[in-house]
Amino acid sequence: MTDFFQSLGLSYEWAWTVGTFAAILIISLLVMFSVAMVIFVDRKVLGAIMLRKGPNVVGPFGLMQSFADGLKVFLQETIIPSAANKGIFLLAPIVTFTVALAAWAVVPFDAGWVVADINVGLLYILAISSMGVYGVVMSGWASNSKYPFFSAMRAAAQMISYEVSIGFILVCVVLFAGTFNMSGIVMAQQGFGLGIINGFVVHPLLFPMWVVFFISALAETARAPFDLTEAESELVAGYQTEYSSMAFALFWLGEYANILLMCSLNTLLFWGGWLPPIDWAPLYAIPGIFWFLIKTFAFFFMFSWIWATVPRYRYDQLMRLGWKIFLPMSLIFVALISGYLMATGHFERNAILSEEAPAAVAPAELVNNNPAQPAAVRGQS
Repeated sequence: MTDFFQSLGLSYEWAWTVGTFAAILIISLLVMFSVAMVIFVDRKVLGAIMLRKGPNVVGPFGLMQSFADGLKVFLQETIIPSAANKGIFLLAPIVTFTVALAAWAVVPFDAGWVVADINVGLLYILAISSMGVYGVVMSGWASNSKYPFFSAMRAAAQMISYEVSIGFILVCVVLFAGTFNMSGIVMAQQGFGLGIINGFVVHPLLFPMWVVFFISALAETARAPFDLTEAESELVAGYQTEYSSMAFALFWLGEYANILLMCSLNTLLFWGGWLPPIDWAPLYAIPGIFWFLIKTFAFFFMFSWIWATVPRYRYDQLMRLGWKIFLPMSLIFVALISGYLMATGHFERNAILSEEAPAAVAPAELVNNNPAQPAAVRGQS
């Protein structure tokens, strides 16, 4: 993006500034458009599983239903409860939506297709995603109503419980990849399984961690069967009970942006990101973003499938699963994986590669100088 604006005659400083803002705008618009589409897909999947048609009236095949719903809430009146803390009440959905979009800054859609390819991208995502609970807690407290407040307390406990396990799972991935850079983690998966399969998920020590990560992602995003923050039979609509109009819509946009983020993390951390499933040269002719989107939306379909089929957990079951099963399990696997990698000399090989590579090369380039080449071809060159 910077090179493009430099070719238009701008200096490097101005080209970088304009290019960064343009990339942020493009990704924000793409994420919001994707949210509108996945809401439609969500409703169609639920309809199919429940033997209904789902949205099918507004636009061809009902594709414009999400945009019609967005227009409806945009035209509604914003009602603020008289006893609410008005400033925090209005700030809460803005925080939720902004934090959800900010996490996408380090998500690579393809080789080089990322706003900020920073060396600590994974830590950035972990930090940003943990801030999403602030919007929920702020909305629950500022509403000055018991149901939103109960929902906010549930959300805080739930997100903290499962972020601990997610943190240890990310440690397992970093131990194998040798970097916190998101592009570097993807390229470390090239030819990882028997030299032909792209993805960490094929390793017997990482497959259980992917299963735990997938379930924890459901809990982290308060998705069924862990949607206890919005349990309509207990809390009306949870922390969103007192909201209407665009404030309510911002919560929905933030919620689905977080769901898509978790689906993309499943793709990037365990299933090879933008790489094709098989490390075979003809498959690299297909653009990487195609593979990334296919994998991400496959995980979203699984999210919808689970929502339609699995009953909601009780709150004590949710806490027991997080603290008594996932946390000890992830700790044990951190020890197992680090011991396995030490026994097989994995860290020594990475240290040798780091010493041989020039210091100025980015982590993604250390792993592979030509992403379009399969591992077998790279080994011969």
